[in-house]
Amino acid sequence: MIDAATDSDERLRRLEAVTDAALSHLDVDALLDELLDRVRELLGVDTVVILLLDPHARQLVATAAKGLDDHFKVGVRVPIGRGFAGRVARDRRPVIVDDITEESDTSPLVRGGGVRSLLGVPIFGGGELAGVLYVGSRSPRAFNTDDARLLEMVADRASVATHTRAGTVNRETALALQRSLLPTALAEVPGVDMAARYLPGHDSGVGGDWYDVFTLPSGWLGVVVGDVSGHGLESAVVMGRLRSALRAYALVCADPADALEHLDAKVHHFETGSLATVLYAVIPPERDKVHVSVAGHPRPVLVDPSGRAELLPAPTDVPLGMGRPAGTRRTTVVDFPPGAVLVCYTDGLIERRQESIDVGIERLLATVWPGEPDEVCTALMFAVGEERPTDDTALLAIRRLGPPPHPEPRLLLAAEFDRAGVATLRRRVADEAERHGLADDVADDFVAAVNEVMTNAIRHGGGAGALRLLADHTGLVCEVRDHGNGFPAAAFLAREVRPTPSSTGGMGLWIAQQTSHALHIESGPAGTLVRITAAH
Repeated sequence: MIDAATDSDERLRRLEAVTDAALSHLDVDALLDELLDRVRELLGVDTVVILLLDPHARQLVATAAKGLDDHFKVGVRVPIGRGFAGRVARDRRPVIVDDITEESDTSPLVRGGGVRSLLGVPIFGGGELAGVLYVGSRSPRAFNTDDARLLEMVADRASVATHTRAGTVNRETALALQRSLLPTALAEVPGVDMAARYLPGHDSGVGGDWYDVFTLPSGWLGVVVGDVSGHGLESAVVMGRLRSALRAYALVCADPADALEHLDAKVHHFETGSLATVLYAVIPPERDKVHVSVAGHPRPVLVDPSGRAELLPAPTDVPLGMGRPAGTRRTTVVDFPPGAVLVCYTDGLIERRQESIDVGIERLLATVWPGEPDEVCTALMFAVGEERPTDDTALLAIRRLGPPPHPEPRLLLAAEFDRAGVATLRRRVADEAERHGLADDVADDFVAAVNEVMTNAIRHGGGAGALRLLADHTGLVCEVRDHGNGFPAAAFLAREVRPTPSSTGGMGLWIAQQTSHALHIESGPAGTLVRITAAH
């Protein structure tokens, strides 16, 4: 015959096996359902109920039950301290009631199903009260300490499950909040083209990353990328508060550094213990500059129209929430030429496990180019790789519209000449024309025009002149200057010239006009400049 101690040990072993192994593959709801069935079987009871704590209302909320059938309704609330379940939560220890008829609790939840005897234990999570688990018997029964030990073990296993479900709910809530605060589509803004991406971190959960773009009443464009420290719902809530506050400060602060100082004071006072990194930039209506202030955030990348990418030369001030003295944050102003792309991001884009952040920055600089913002964002997100991200990633790319600026002309040749040096310079100009790929007929016309203009400079400029040959975006440009005053300036001053033999007093400019693609003359008391252009 099996004595009571042996029977109790057997039940403990069975329960440990159930809670540690057999249930590990189940999802949270299935696990709780299976736990309640096992408790009924192991303890030989008729009803099992789980109530979870709502810490804000200080109430227990009925969550799951077995054996109550129509007497149980999910969501029924029990104040802490009232009735049987409330007393278990208040005392935070097991409570046994041999006969409920002697109790004052008249709750239908407790009395449902004709229950006569009760055993309840608190559920703890992280050392704090998380709920109550209790069982009931329809026939009078004297529950003992072994029964309480068994039920406490189940409560511990239920705590893990409910904590997991709470984390899942919090993560889904945080993700919903985060996405509700991120623009679903960026508005069309004159002068720029924009694209953005947001990728949640799967391993560490949703955090406080965000991006924002808004137009101010002045016509300036506000650009924000930020990251609240931590993960989960709490960080997402703080993120939402900072986003709204910064929009408000942007209406009264023209300088990004001033706006971040106000936001810093807000975090330090109202969000005690929170830290956030934020990049805030404003772009004027002309879209030709970027005014940016950086609070502990990764510096943005600026890609110029030629494709050269570099981190914005902006100093990085401390993150928000550290109580930095007023007046110590800085704003940097940089040029934003047509065709350039500004890339702002959170650290999830560049950080990897067991990899220096410098490697991530170099990968970013090597990936970006001055293309369509949407294509740039796609390439950057692809560069993140197939590894599951460990942190959220927010990404924003802004390209200034308009024709790209022309590069400065490159000097190929500079020399002074007299009558004896004309032939030598003509050959050097011809060599450069061939080197730059001018068509034969174009090169011949260009060299002939240069020769005639040099000859004309010697005639009108006292026997000498100076030549500069440059390469620009259109082709080759030759400038010939003399210091004489014999050229008939009034007829040709600062305009395209179409000379004739009679108007120039000679054939040189007339011949040049017939052969060159463009001939421009600037003449004055100090001399004459003739500019000849040959297009590719």
